[in-house]
Amino acid sequence: MGKNKFISLGMYHEYDSKTMKKRARDFYLDMARRRSVRQFSDRPVPLEIIENCIRAAGTAPSGANMQPWFFAVVRDREIKRKIRTAAEQEEMEFYQHRASKEWLQVLTPLGTGASKPFLETAPYLIVIFTQRYHITKAGEKIKHYYINESVGIATGLLITAVHRAGLVSLTHTPNPMNFLNKILERPVSEKPFLILVLGYPARDARVPDIRRKPLSEVSTVK
Repeated sequence: MGKNKFISLGMYHEYDSKTMKKRARDFYLDMARRRSVRQFSDRPVPLEIIENCIRAAGTAPSGANMQPWFFAVVRDREIKRKIRTAAEQEEMEFYQHRASKEWLQVLTPLGTGASKPFLETAPYLIVIFTQRYHITKAGEKIKHYYINESVGIATGLLITAVHRAGLVSLTHTPNPMNFLNKILERPVSEKPFLILVLGYPARDARVPDIRRKPLSEVSTVK
């Protein structure tokens, strides 16, 4: 990383304007179907699908190409149980003591609460960690830059890849999340970014009736 030679942009593929417009529109319409789901089936998912979604996430741009992310895939039932137990302890504190009245009012329409059964039901959890630095083979400590920005982009690609594969997901961020380092035996150089819960939706899965902001509210052209 960081010392690669320059190569030709041979992988770039240009489309005609009509094709580009259709591809952009089709992609938007597909992504418009994506919803965060809290009711999962325990139906198994082939690991190969998860691995390719993570490969897609790893194509994200990153500060100085340091790729400051780590994806811990959890499918073991006992580990998922430990994560749920620790997460619900933090969530209980959040809902009972830490969260402001305004914050709880905003969350009410989403139907969230301290109980997180999906952390055990879903076939996979991907715990995403940021990496503050890495150690070279020579023992040199190399600092990473634009960490949250880089990992945020990679996480967006991961969510997109999961949706495109035909699965559903949920971002979960108990606060604090340092219990994840201990449970998953990750080093102090890493910090939990979020938990991505993924799998098939439960047969009776329901989602809040929400709207997304129109283009006019999120974009401008000068």
